[in-house]
Amino acid sequence: MEDLEHTLTHILTPERKNRRYVITLLQESQQQFGYLSREAMMAIANFLEIPASTVWGIATFYNQFRFVPQGKHPVKVCMGTACHLAGGHLVLEAMERELDIKVGGVTSDLKFSLERVACVGCCSLAPVIEIGNDTYPRMTPHKVEETLVSLGLDQKSQSTTDQTHP
Repeated sequence: MEDLEHTLTHILTPERKNRRYVITLLQESQQQFGYLSREAMMAIANFLEIPASTVWGIATFYNQFRFVPQGKHPVKVCMGTACHLAGGHLVLEAMERELDIKVGGVTSDLKFSLERVACVGCCSLAPVIEIGNDTYPRMTPHKVEETLVSLGLDQKSQSTTDQTHP
């Protein structure tokens, strides 16, 4: 824990030793590590001298916070109205099946993480997925495997066992 607190020294500064900075500290910790670990939340709680359950409650209230590391290839499946009506839910199911993870999960090899997003702004190309910075239009369940193979997924990865709790 002390190593983590040392790593967070530029975030956990004396002028921020006030409960009102808890969200800012969580955001900056996530930005540094890519997700919020149990240890990071404990360090923030210790720094602010508040219960860890309070920090956990705040972090889980906002959907901006991740509790598992993001994969090398973060997959975002659009579920906006146009994508949903064009079969986005079927694409999402195929993605879960091929990656062997659920939404919010990450493969054990950390290659892929899977998120469901409200809209990516490409409604005329529905259904759409994003993998990293690349957009894949007019996706179908059949194209999911082909797309993943092109990114180096040669077999189903094993999912992490605990995807929502640090």
